Parts: sequence; structure tokens; C-alpha cells
Amino acid sequence: MIERNPSLTEQVKANLKARIIKGDFTDGKIPAENELATELRVSRTTVRDALSRLEHEGTIFRKQGAGTFVNERGLQIKSRLEEIWSYESVLQDHGYNPSIRMLSVATKAAEAPYCDDLEIVSGEPLVVMRKLFLENSKPVILTVNRIPERYLRVPASMDSTAPLFQFLETHGNRHLAYYLSEIEPVVLDGVQARLLGVTVGTPAIAFQEIGYDRDNTPVVRATSYFRDDLLRFRLIRRSAGVRKTP
Repeated sequence: MIERNPSLTEQVKANLKARIIKGDFTDGKIPAENELATELRVSRTTVRDALSRLEHEGTIFRKQGAGTFVNERGLQIKSRLEEIWSYESVLQDHGYNPSIRMLSVATKAAEAPYCDDLEIVSGEPLVVMRKLFLENSKPVILTVNRIPERYLRVPASMDSTAPLFQFLETHGNRHLAYYLSEIEPVVLDGVQARLLGVTVGTPAIAFQEIGYDRDNTPVVRATSYFRDDLLRFRLIRRSAGVRKTP
């Protein structure tokens, strides 16, 4: 039975997603909405909304006259690029056993381009945190997060291994609402390559991101480097539909 709370639709979605991944539905066919509603003791509207979200992310598809089915290809999407997630969960979704190594925490004077990105003045103190995410002992992701010191009520330390959104809430009472992200190909320099355990000049994917709070204030400038040989991101690109001409 699903407990009732404000995120009821998300709970139903998570419940169905977990059952889909486990292969609980015979021949990949999802039961009818009213059957699921009765089983989970929620409204049919809640079930419909949950199924719509699963369809939107590509986990299921509807076949007219036949019903709703699991989309096996959609299950290849391990991480939704439009969502904020912890890198530990990303590695777990890819079948890895993640661990975190805090590399350094330092306070440095802000320089361009971080001043513009974070809307602060040159020289303002920035807390710079570097972390390494590993699969067992093998490095997979290197992150560098730059946070204006004035936003932190509690100083960062070498044991600050919580996901960034949790860290900002705990240390600065700031809720990370969204990222403005750019995905770019990079060539790893000496330091980056050494930390990720690859040769200098190895191609990689990087996320260059500015994180904003609920007040639309930039609170973090984040850079993440991913080992392309160990971690791949996939997405489903949908048709926007046929536009009608006036």
C-alpha cells in the first residue's frame, strides 16, 4: 500500500518503476489504471499522472487498443539529464559500487569567469571543494565545486562528502532549485588525468554548471569530469509533433 503524502504521484511512479525494473509485469504489460488504483489504494487520477510521467521519461509506451507496455529500450536510460541527482546514485544506477574521496577544501579569491557566473565581485572568498567518485578503487568522476563563502553558515570540511544539494541545505540553508548546464568535450590535463587514472590528453565529457537557489541566486559553480570509458549518458529525444500551418 502507498502512504498518502504530498508526493503521492511520485511515490506511485517510483513503486511502478521499481516493479518494472524487477520484471514484475507479465510480458511487459502494465495493468489497467483502475486495477493499479485499487491495488495501491490511490485514485485513478494519481495512477494516470504517474504513468504519464513514466511515459514521458520513456520507461513505458502506450499502444492504442492494446494497452500500456514496458519500454525495454527506455530502461537503458540510467540517469535523467534534466533532473538533479547525486553522483553516488548515478554510479549505482550503472551497476557500480560507489565511494567518495574528498580531495581538498580551500578558500580562494574569486577570479573571472567565476565572478560573472556567481554574480560576485573579484577577490571575494570562494570555497573550492574537489571530490573524486570511485567504483571500488577506480576513479570515475572528478568534481570541482565553487561556492561563495558568504552563503555558508557552517564551514566546509574534508568530511563534507554529502551530495551537493544536501551540503548547501546543511551548511548554508540554501535549496538548490536548478542547474544551468553545458555539456562539453574536453581533453584532460595533467592534474585531471592523474586524478582520474588516465593518460594526459584523454578525451572526456565535462558538465559546466551554475546552480541556482529558489530565489534565482547563483550559489555554486560546478565542474564535473566523467571518464567516458566507464560512464555513458543516454537520452530519449522526442518528436515535437507536426506543426499546423495557419
